[in-house]
Amino acid sequence: MPLSPNPYAALKEASRYVRLFRGKTFVVKVGGEVISEPKIRKALCEQIALLWSFSIRVVVVHGGGAELDAVCQSMGIPVQKVAGRRITSPEVLDAAKMVFAGQVHMDLLADLQAAGVPAVGLTGVDAGLLKATRRPPVPVVPDGATEPQLVDFGLVGDIDSVDPHVLAHLLEGGFVPVVAPLSGGEDGAIYNTNADTIAASLASALGAEKLFFLLSVPGLLKDVAKPSSLIPHATLEDLAALEAKGAITGGMRPKLTAVKTALQSGVPSAHLVSGLAPDALLAEIFTNEGSGTMIGAGIGAGTPAAAGVQS
Repeated sequence: MPLSPNPYAALKEASRYVRLFRGKTFVVKVGGEVISEPKIRKALCEQIALLWSFSIRVVVVHGGGAELDAVCQSMGIPVQKVAGRRITSPEVLDAAKMVFAGQVHMDLLADLQAAGVPAVGLTGVDAGLLKATRRPPVPVVPDGATEPQLVDFGLVGDIDSVDPHVLAHLLEGGFVPVVAPLSGGEDGAIYNTNADTIAASLASALGAEKLFFLLSVPGLLKDVAKPSSLIPHATLEDLAALEAKGAITGGMRPKLTAVKTALQSGVPSAHLVSGLAPDALLAEIFTNEGSGTMIGAGIGAGTPAAAGVQS
C-alpha cells in the first residue's frame, strides 16, 4: 500500500528540473573543509554521480586549504592569509603542489570513480587550461580594518586567459573533469591560484548554467553565528550592501568576488550551498525550496521563485 496519497510527487517534481538541466553545464567548487572528511566526501561524490547520470555536464574544482595548512604546519612553514587569501612563498607553493595535485586530488578522484563517475584529474597547467601571471602587490583592506594596505601575495597567479578546449572534449566524451587550483605561466612558472576564482573563470568560459560553491555553512548568512539566518535569494546589490556593512569576512570574501565575476560574465546564477548537510546540493537543484543561497543579477532577496528553476 502507498505510504502517502501520492508517493511519486517528489519524483515528478524532480523530473521537471532533470528535463530543464539535461545537457547543461554545472561548475561545482568544493572547499577543502568539505572533502577532508571521507564520509562527507563520499556522500558528495554520490550526489555528483546522480547529476552525471541525468546527463548534466559537471566540472568539479576543488580547494584544499585546510590540508595545505596542516602540511605547512607539519613542515614548519608559516601560514599567512590576508582577507581570506593565502600568501604563497616558494615553500608554500611546493607544499601546495603536493596537496592540491596529490593527496586531495587523488582522494576525490578515487571516491568519484567508486560512485561510478568517469572522473579525469587536471590542473590549470594541463593543456594550457589556465594561463596566469604573478600577482603584483595590491592594496587590500584586511578583515576588521578600514584602510587598505599593500600586500604581496607571493607566487599567486592572476588568470589571464582560459582555454576550455580540453574540458569541452572531456565533457563531450561523458567524463567529469576535476580541476586542482594550480595555474601556469607562459614562461613555465607554476602558480597557486584561488579555487573560487578558477571556478568562476571556468564557468564563464564554458557558458555554464550554474556555479555552485559547497561550504561548511548552509549558505550566505545575515549573522555568521546563526545558521538559521540563511538568505535564500540575493542580488549583486544585496552583496554590495552586506560588504558595505562589513558582514562579509574571511574566506567568504573571495567566494563572493568570484560570484560577482561569474554573474557579470553571463553565468545566470551562482549558489552557496552546504557541503556537509546530506543531499543539500540535490535539494538546491531539484526542489522548489532549494537548500542554500541563490545569487542572480535579477533575483531579489525576497523573491519566492524556485531556486532550481529560476536561472
